[in-house]
This record gives sequence, C-alpha cells and structure tokens, in this order.
Amino acid sequence: MKPKNELVIRRPDDWHLHLRDGAMLQAVLPFSAELYGHAIIMPNLRPPVRTTEDARNYRQRILDCLPPGHGFQPLMTLYLTDETPPAEVQRAHSEGLLAGLKLYPVGATTNSEQGVTDIKKTYAVLEVMQQLDIPLLIHGEISDPTVDIFDREAVFIDRELDPLRRDLPELRIVMEHVSSKIGVEYVLAAEMNLGATVTPHHLLINRNSIFAGGLNPHMYCLPVVKQEADRLAVRRAAVSGDPRFFFGSDSAPHRLVDKEKAGGAAGVFNMATALPSIVQVFDTEGSMETLEAFMSLNGARFYGLPPNPDTIKLEKMEFPVFSAEYIKVGEESVKVFQAGEPLYWQVVEGLRQTK
Repeated sequence: MKPKNELVIRRPDDWHLHLRDGAMLQAVLPFSAELYGHAIIMPNLRPPVRTTEDARNYRQRILDCLPPGHGFQPLMTLYLTDETPPAEVQRAHSEGLLAGLKLYPVGATTNSEQGVTDIKKTYAVLEVMQQLDIPLLIHGEISDPTVDIFDREAVFIDRELDPLRRDLPELRIVMEHVSSKIGVEYVLAAEMNLGATVTPHHLLINRNSIFAGGLNPHMYCLPVVKQEADRLAVRRAAVSGDPRFFFGSDSAPHRLVDKEKAGGAAGVFNMATALPSIVQVFDTEGSMETLEAFMSLNGARFYGLPPNPDTIKLEKMEFPVFSAEYIKVGEESVKVFQAGEPLYWQVVEGLRQTK
C-alpha cells in the first residue's frame, strides 16, 4: 500500500477512558498504552474507586500491566458520592494522585448505583475542589426516569449544571461525552471553566444506527446517540479547533454476554479504531489543521499539563484497513466499534521525540 498523504502530530491523550480491571484491563490497556500519553481513568469499578488508597492501588494495577518504557500515564479520579469526605479529596490531592472527581448521577449509567442523589449534598467537597483547582468531571444526564432518554443531557444542563456553575463559578468542569446540539451550544456559551470531551461514536453514528437492521446492542451507549442534527453539531465542535472541546474516547468495553442480552450493558469499545476513525472525520471535514489541537493540545491545556514531547506519524493508505471484529478477554470476546468499516489513516511511526 502506497501512502497518499502523511501527517505528524504530537502524541495524543485520552481524557475519558474505561480500563476496567482484572482480565479486561490486561486485554484493553495495550490499545491505549501503545499510542496515548495521558489518559483520565474512570473510577466506576465494582466497588468504585472512592478513596486515595483505592486510587493508589488501582493505578498500581494499571502500571503492573504495562511493559517497561511505555510512557503511558494513567491519571486517576475518585468516584464522587453523597458521603465523600472533603478531607479525602485533600488527601488525594496532597499526594499528587488526583486528576479530578467523577460525578455520576445515581442510576445514570454503568456502575452508577452509588452515585450522587443530589448535587447539593456534595457542595462541601466541590467547594474544596474549587479552592484546590481540581476539575469536576460530570456524566451530564439527568437520571429522572420520567425524562425522555434523548432529552436527559439537555434537562441535566437546565436543572443541575447551570445552577451548579452559578453557585461555584470558579470550579473547573468537564462535560463528559457531549452528545447533543444543546450541549454543544451550552459549552460554546461558557466564558470560562467549562470544557467538553467528544467521543468517536458521537461523531460517527446517530440513533438510527441503534435500530438499523434490527436492534443493535453494540451501538447502545450512554449518553445515547441522538438525532443527526446533534451528531453534526458535535462534529462541528470537534473539528472547529475551539479549545473547549477535546478527545475523550469513553471507550467502555463489555463482554458480548453482557451486551447481547435483555438489559444489555451501555458502552462501546472503540480504542482499537479510535485514532484512525477520528483522523478520517477531520479529513472528511477538511479540518486536518485542527486535528492536533483536538487530540493532543486542548485537553492538556485544560488540565494544566504540558503536551506530550513525542510525535506519531500517520499515513493515508491507498486501500482501506479493516480492524479485527473482536478482541479476546480470556474465554470471552469484546466487539470492536467500527470493525469492518474502511479506515484509511494508519499509524506508521510512533513516539519520536520532538526537537
């Protein structure tokens, strides 16, 4: 295959990543460690990562799965609950262990049963976070069962996020996996202290994808993908170069047995195809000049970290490359998002130091 085009960008980061634990961690971690410098690690394990000790131990389990000289830096978060003590946040921060706290509204998504029932119950913690400049990472959906699932992001903004930002204007907040036109417009209207992560799946599919050819559980994620107008709004935001938007894969692997059943799990495993599919989006949109900002610069700036010192090189192949459909996790399998879709951009040279 002869390259038609090539591109060199700083090593990217992933600002929203589920690595799970145990055998799943061992299976999915190499896909991130191979190409990404930093990753914000989600804390919704069973049991959740709620304390400094939990985060320290989980980080060590991740590091123990990595080869020497990998350069991958897991950035740890704590799972916010109604009872999280402010002193625990101060402790984790003082140890240099804490990149942020994750707010899951109770019942909103995977392993959120111990999440927050009322944001005001967490204000003592949030005030400490504001003082220490620790970001709050929000799964921005209302969990009220009377609210239509496609409206839950918009209602959360109105009922919860906007009042929170008025009460604590200096608190830095990430609206995770923004998925709606209303969500994008809300971020664009913010003058300070609000960013948003964007996933590959919210750039590439809409709600028709869940039902095309019959119910497809592998297109089911939370927040659920929405109308085409929403997908296009998220896509425009991602390619715009606006520093408030940055890559967060929300790669969330589940075993087939957990996806393909009544009450199947929400989430897609996209890490095996995330980078080439994102590059393809920017190429299609004629926005390759903003790709590095989205993948490598904006998130680091928001989190107050320097960009990675090394680079990767990608080439656009003459013929498409297709990903394996599944990865193995012990005796089980996990389906790969975008498997079977033609992907032209491939990494051909990785992790060279910039001069």
